[in-house]
Amino acid sequence: MKAVPMSAERVSLMGIFGSESQTAATIRDLRASDYTLERVHSPIPSHVIADALDLPKSKVGWFTLAGGIIGFFSGFALAAFTAARWSMIVGGKPVVALIPFFIVGFEFTILFAIFGNVLGLISQARLPRFRVYKRYDPRFTGHKFGVLVSCETAKKNDLYRLFEAKGAEINVYDNP
Repeated sequence: MKAVPMSAERVSLMGIFGSESQTAATIRDLRASDYTLERVHSPIPSHVIADALDLPKSKVGWFTLAGGIIGFFSGFALAAFTAARWSMIVGGKPVVALIPFFIVGFEFTILFAIFGNVLGLISQARLPRFRVYKRYDPRFTGHKFGVLVSCETAKKNDLYRLFEAKGAEINVYDNP
C-alpha cells in the first residue's frame, strides 16, 4: 500500500462487478497505478482474486508448528515428571522410559498444534470483528464482487473511467 498524504482531500469509489475475472483484472490494473486499494469483497473464496492481490503467505502455520513443539515437550515433561514423582519401579524398568513417554508427547503434539492453529487463525484473521463496514453492500455475500479504492479528489474522474471501462457499477463515497 502507498503512503497517503494527509493534506490532500480523498474520495473513495466502490466498483461492483459481476464476475471474478473482471474483478481480478481491475485489481491488477489498480496495483500498477497510484490509487490506494482499500478493500476487496467476494462472495466466494477466489484463487484468481487472491493471486491478483498478491497477498503475503499466512502465518497460521507457524502458530501450528509452535503449538506442536510446545505440546511435544510438555507431554514428555508431564509424563517424566509424573513417573519421577511417584517412582514406581515395575519389573526393573527405568522410571523414565523414553518409548512410552514419546507416545504421550505425540498426543500432546497433536492437541497443542490444534490449539496453536486455532489461536493463529483467530489472531491473524483479527477475530472477532465488532465493527461493521459502512461501505459494505449485502450483494457481496450473494453474487457480486466489490473493490473499494481511494484516491485524491482530482483523480476521481480517471478512476471512475477505469471502473466504467472494466464494466463496474460504481458507488462514490466522499470523506473515506
